[in-house]
Amino acid sequence: MKQTQSLKKKFQFRYVYNKGKSLANRHLVIYVLKTGKQINHIGISVSKKVGKSVVRSRVTRLIRESYRLREEQIAKGYDIIIIARVFANTASFQEIDHSLKHLLKKHNLLLPKTAEKEA
Repeated sequence: MKQTQSLKKKFQFRYVYNKGKSLANRHLVIYVLKTGKQINHIGISVSKKVGKSVVRSRVTRLIRESYRLREEQIAKGYDIIIIARVFANTASFQEIDHSLKHLLKKHNLLLPKTAEKEA
């Protein structure tokens, strides 16, 4: 991910949880906080409720890849936390990708010209 950095510290996640806005669907929950910087920060959280370590790693990879493919279509200047729900453990890449796109649209993070092409 060229234009995105990771959120790694607990206080960074907590700040976005407390100040950001959240939306959810069947597979994912997304918290978004506007920072105004020229770069996005992303954090991915997959709890032990989703499955054992192999399953959690797979879900994390699917979310990261879906974000990476849409990275240039996403507006800059936000802290984004993506949380996997339990139903994500059996989801395919297409389902995760569709869920991520749906939530990004609801948060108005997809750039206008790219949203029109895909609709």
